[in-house]
Amino acid sequence: LEESWSFLDTVESNFRPLVVIELAKGTKEETIEWLTKRIVDKKANGGAQLLIKPLVTENGVENIYLVGASHIRLLLGAETVGLVKECSDNSMRTFTYSSRKTFKHFADDNHNFLTMAECQYIIKHELENLRAKDEKMIPGYPQAKLYPGKSIVRRLLTSGILVQIFPLHDREELKKLSHSWYGRVKVGYQPLDDIRCYFGETIALYFGFLEYFTFALVPMAVIGIPYYVFAWEDYDKYVMFATFNLLWSTVILEVWKRICAILTYRWGTLLMKRQFEEPRPGFHGVLGINPVTGREEPVYSSIKRQLRIYLVSLPFVCLCLYFSLYVMMIYFDLEQWALDYHRENESNLSSLMLYVPSIIYAVVIEIMNRIYRYAAEFLTSWENHRLESSYQNHLILKVLVFNFLNCFASLFYIAFVLFDMKLLRQSLATLLITSQILNQFAESLLPYWLQKRYNRRMKKRMCSKKTDMDLSLSEQVNMEKEMGTYLGTFDDYLELFLQFGYVSLFSCVYPLAAVFAVLNNITEIYSDALKMCRVYKRPFAEPTANIGVWQLAFETMSVISVVTNCILIGMSPQVDALFPDSKMDLVLTVALIEHLLLAIKFIMAFVIPDKPRDIQMKLAKLEFESLEALKQQVKAFQMQLHFVLIHH
Repeated sequence: LEESWSFLDTVESNFRPLVVIELAKGTKEETIEWLTKRIVDKKANGGAQLLIKPLVTENGVENIYLVGASHIRLLLGAETVGLVKECSDNSMRTFTYSSRKTFKHFADDNHNFLTMAECQYIIKHELENLRAKDEKMIPGYPQAKLYPGKSIVRRLLTSGILVQIFPLHDREELKKLSHSWYGRVKVGYQPLDDIRCYFGETIALYFGFLEYFTFALVPMAVIGIPYYVFAWEDYDKYVMFATFNLLWSTVILEVWKRICAILTYRWGTLLMKRQFEEPRPGFHGVLGINPVTGREEPVYSSIKRQLRIYLVSLPFVCLCLYFSLYVMMIYFDLEQWALDYHRENESNLSSLMLYVPSIIYAVVIEIMNRIYRYAAEFLTSWENHRLESSYQNHLILKVLVFNFLNCFASLFYIAFVLFDMKLLRQSLATLLITSQILNQFAESLLPYWLQKRYNRRMKKRMCSKKTDMDLSLSEQVNMEKEMGTYLGTFDDYLELFLQFGYVSLFSCVYPLAAVFAVLNNITEIYSDALKMCRVYKRPFAEPTANIGVWQLAFETMSVISVVTNCILIGMSPQVDALFPDSKMDLVLTVALIEHLLLAIKFIMAFVIPDKPRDIQMKLAKLEFESLEALKQQVKAFQMQLHFVLIHH
């Protein structure tokens, strides 16, 4: 590898722009010179050894730069980031430059061995790992302090010198993907491998989960329709329906783990080693020594962080939860007013008025969720978490707790305090359908319409009627830099999590919930695909082996749904009539059934393996081979040492 680095030349006649760097207007020349030199410099000198060119437009050179890399540089980068590729013997192995010939489809002149998304991920990794050496500040900006080992790109971002870094779209590939993905309405699977090649594993896995979840809801929807039509108040049959739903929710989540393992093994991310996490960009503190790496970096007291979490964040979250419950009580006052109005008037208008409070409340819930999300992001950032994973976990916990209470508190109140099953059905249906319509509008239709308006204005300014395929590079870059930034799959998973709650928590009361969820998800697949391809800038690929903390969130929701459904069935008049003398017997029976169902759930989760047998065998074989290789290395070293000792 060392020899490869030393022979690698940074000049390549075939420059292929992959990543765009936009600097702030008026950035000083000395800063630009210093940054471009660091990007181009050899690895041995602390550079990234990449290629960089300014974007030349009709107005001259703007503060926009295009970054690329030579073919050899990208292959060496693939080894650095630990990409896993398929070998000629169909096994998956970590790519190394020295053994490149053993990999399937590899040839020195095949520049498509690495996907464009992988190339962009390598460049992003190299740029983020550009570190300060002996510089004390960014040249031209004395206030932007540096210290040895500090990520230069992160300091430029936090100082406002660097506006954004984003990967370029490949217009031709995007057109092909758009056509096969959402260009025509069809019944079939999404092109997940193509999505992964273009957008990376994290986004492909989200769409894989969305598709799988939609198919998994179909049996619930099919069984739910006759229950809705023929057995509206027959709770004996609902016991069977609820039991099926609860066991089904366990099976679908366990089977998803297996499908996820199959996909990520094929994509190579199941085998990728987790890299040592660097401090997140927003992390700040006094300069100190990291005890693990020995590097100089900001250090922040964990006691201070805990004080911020427990004395500020926790009380704020509790206050928000109280406010949410207060708004819920106002909704029930409105519900009572609508009911009184209907009793007095008994007209078509008064019948419609019965749904108005639920619709208003559903809109208010969505608004409160979005406002709280901004507050949660600000608080979590202020808590000053060192690692991105820690930041994400605290943010997800805050958002999930509030969203769960905000969306479901009214339903729990109606079910277990008011005991009004008719109102529960009505509220559940209204909340589910209204939230789905609002989400589709806010997440896809509105951004798409705004982007289309902007594109029309841009094309008029260019005084041409070119299609996206005919745009020059400078026109493409200028159009893409103004597009919205995709903020990750957080909101998309959150929407599915809440939908899963609506479907599973009160399944025995409203069997049609699964039907509406399936219809929504079919449109969601198309609208999210449109959003990724047409509305947002291309996001950087992020390798991942699973859906992370969301798997645990869905499993927790399925456990809560066992408890709620058992209590609802226990409260039904038919079940109540079976225990006329002793209510304690009823409570004990319901608790016993609930414990039994939970036991069955956990046994099923234990019995169904997370990975298919063939993948377990392949992973075990790879582990055995790596241990054997390590033994051989140790043996060779011992022989060398023995030889040296004999000759001395």
